[in-house]
Amino acid sequence: MATMTTAIQLRPEGLAPRLRPSRLPALPWRDPHAVPPEKLAEFIASLTEACALNPENADMRTCLGIAHAMNYDVYRSMDALEEARGIEPENFFAQLKYSELLFRLRIIDRAEEETARALELARNEWELALARRQLSEVRRLRRKGLTRPRWTQSLRAPAIAFLLLLLGISWVYMVWK
Repeated sequence: MATMTTAIQLRPEGLAPRLRPSRLPALPWRDPHAVPPEKLAEFIASLTEACALNPENADMRTCLGIAHAMNYDVYRSMDALEEARGIEPENFFAQLKYSELLFRLRIIDRAEEETARALELARNEWELALARRQLSEVRRLRRKGLTRPRWTQSLRAPAIAFLLLLLGISWVYMVWK
């Protein structure tokens, strides 16, 4: 009886590009939460090298972005996913994973826009179902009010009020003594 492992396993063909393009990123793990950090670092290094060898491969950069996100390196993940979208703007998975990263960072407005774009890029029922499920989660969070606050207004008035309050308390304390 064969047993299934949840750790990263490098495939025999390595990270070399395939002759025909694949619609699915080649991720060699089943459970991303069970990957040891050493294996993840090794996989990120090999993906970085593969991306350097294949600069026009959007799927490889999407995998690199996912691996960086699993390693809690948000900026590198976002950079890799943005590069993948730039290389191949019609790549569904690059778009979906970019919008998922925005969703996980609670940038709900942008996540909704990017997920809607991924929905437009879906080419089959499975991709359509993935994008719809993510869009419904984004909208659910919007209704619950779990969005990051927007800092669109100046904080000058509250800061001045706080300063005046501190000055007033200091003056009262000095007069009281």
